[in-house]
Amino acid sequence: MWKNKDNVALFSKTYFAELVEAFAKIPEKDIEKATQLLLCCYHGGKQMFLIGNGGSAATASHFANDLSKGTRCEGRKRFKAFSLTDNIPLVTAWANDHSFEEIFVEQLTNLLHPGDLLVAISGSGNSRNILKAVEYVNAHQGHTFGLIGFQGGKLKDLVHESIIVPSHRQEIIEDIHLILEHIICKYISFEIAEKK
Repeated sequence: MWKNKDNVALFSKTYFAELVEAFAKIPEKDIEKATQLLLCCYHGGKQMFLIGNGGSAATASHFANDLSKGTRCEGRKRFKAFSLTDNIPLVTAWANDHSFEEIFVEQLTNLLHPGDLLVAISGSGNSRNILKAVEYVNAHQGHTFGLIGFQGGKLKDLVHESIIVPSHRQEIIEDIHLILEHIICKYISFEIAEKK
């Protein structure tokens, strides 16, 4: 589908059409379930941790930022959202001294409480450090949610809820993950404001 690289306008239209097509295939009920899961975490006063690798790590940081700042409402409590990709010294220390597979589990060992939520963002759904973190949270009375692509990989069967972007292009998957987090955060901000 992406064969005409000589014409930027045509390429951009093709790219956007594929993005829209993939987004349209996501069941609305999955977006609703994800939003309600995050709202339950918020109303219960629980913490939320976000993880990912590469572009998904950037989305985890962006999502945590939007939840912490973008949903705030004067006089209301705020989201307790933390991206475990952001502490580079700690991430690299665990990766160097132990294993890259442990970079999220070891952080969660210090921070996780029962009822907390882990948002695992992965295009493939097969990254070992992501899977180990989800397994840890599931085993310690936490909740898990996946933002995934392709066919969902192993992650889709481990998390309690998920949204799978039905695309085989990593760029499309990452774009839609970011769009979804914006939709969810904006909806949550309206919900918090209306309950005032």
